[in-house]
Amino acid sequence: MFIDVPESNEPNMVRAFALRPDVLRAWQELNGAIKEAADLRRYELATLAAARTLRSSYCCLAHGKVLAEQFYDAETVVQLPGGLDDADRAVMAFAEKVVVDATSIAQADVDELRGHGLTDAQIADVVLAAAARCFFSKTLDALGAQPDASYNELPATLRDAMVVGRPIATD
Repeated sequence: MFIDVPESNEPNMVRAFALRPDVLRAWQELNGAIKEAADLRRYELATLAAARTLRSSYCCLAHGKVLAEQFYDAETVVQLPGGLDDADRAVMAFAEKVVVDATSIAQADVDELRGHGLTDAQIADVVLAAAARCFFSKTLDALGAQPDASYNELPATLRDAMVVGRPIATD
């Protein structure tokens, strides 16, 4: 961690916000509101796409783990967006575009998602998931938070594929 925070048994993401726990609580509230209205599987796909684009190992590991435990197997998660239907591949691509350059999103991008059957509310959920991930991932990485050592327990293929930026902490 780049900032001086007390050692604790808390996850590194919590420690990163030790000087501003009010911001962590606000983030958790915002993220909870986004997830509450969204389809959880699509939220996780959009979040993983955003996290990979941001090169956030912490968020890739966390959300790759959720996808592997709740929706797919580890080998499938490693291959994403491979193996997905056209709609879910488009969701992941759209989330990546939000991260890279949201100003480049055009009506045609929204229309493509509509063409795959997404409603405007579902499209907004993808935008919210990707945009919120930008805040959280960039905060963790800028403060030097490494993914927790517990991620070393994930299957090696999943773990190695999800480490796209900072390495996993050793302790």
